[in-house]
Amino acid sequence: MKRKTCFYNITNPLILAIILVLLASQSFAALSSVAADNSALIKSISQNEDPLMDVKDLAFFLATHDFDAVPKKDHVEVRIDDTVYKLVPNGQYSGLANVTVASQ
Repeated sequence: MKRKTCFYNITNPLILAIILVLLASQSFAALSSVAADNSALIKSISQNEDPLMDVKDLAFFLATHDFDAVPKKDHVEVRIDDTVYKLVPNGQYSGLANVTVASQ
């Protein structure tokens, strides 16, 4: 008796390969939305102003804009590629923070 093979069988190697390709493409699409350079960081903090923003608020704002932001005691650290930027909320002055390069 001849056994039928089902194309939609999850153990089918072709289906597994298609699923893996789709999952890989989705992960690359998610990575492409991450802020890629420091010009996007400078643009984000210079186009907005909030004199009441503290370290936690600044870290939350940056994280919601796809930056790897970590709040510290008096500043926020943002990692872009291999560079760490130190952002200190600047209160009444223009923009959201003063930016310096902490390490490269």
